[in-house]
Amino acid sequence: MMILTRRHMIMSGLAGLALTGPVRATAPRNVAWDDLIPPGVPYGEIIGEGEIDVVNDTWNPIYDENATKLNEALDGAYVRMPGYIIPMELGSNGVSEFMLVPYVGACIHVPPPPPNQLIFVTSKTPWLGGNLWDAVWVTGTLRTEMQSTELADTGYTVAADVMELYEW
Repeated sequence: MMILTRRHMIMSGLAGLALTGPVRATAPRNVAWDDLIPPGVPYGEIIGEGEIDVVNDTWNPIYDENATKLNEALDGAYVRMPGYIIPMELGSNGVSEFMLVPYVGACIHVPPPPPNQLIFVTSKTPWLGGNLWDAVWVTGTLRTEMQSTELADTGYTVAADVMELYEW
C-alpha cells in the first residue's frame, strides 16, 4: 500500500502544471469596436475629415483629439474581437502581422478609420486563411499603444494567441 505524503501531493501537482504549460484562468472578454472608444466620447465625434493626395493616390485624414482617445480600461485585457485583416507582413506561411479593421477594405480604398478603431496584431502562428476578405476572430492581450504604420496610425495592439474564422 502506498501512502501519499504532503510532499508527494505537492510534487505531483507541480509536475502536472509543468506538463500542461501555462493556462489562462479566465475566458477572453468579447469586445466590440464601440468598446474601443472611451466612455463618454460619441462615435460621431471620432470621424475625421481629410483630403485626397491625388499624386500619391492616398487619403490624408485629419482627426480631432477624440480619434486618438483610447479606452485605457481595456489595457492588458484578454479579449476576443472580430474584424478583417489588412496584411502588413504576408509570407508563404501566411500573415503574421496585420491591422485588424472594423469593415472590409478599410485602409485600402477608403480613408482609414481613426486610430482608436484600428488594432495592430502580431502572431507567432501565421494566419493561413485562404481569403483575406473573410472576417476573423482574434483572441489575445490588448494594449493601448499608439503607433504609426505605412497605412494608418493604430491605437491598440494585440499579441494574438488564437485566430479563427468568424462564423455568423
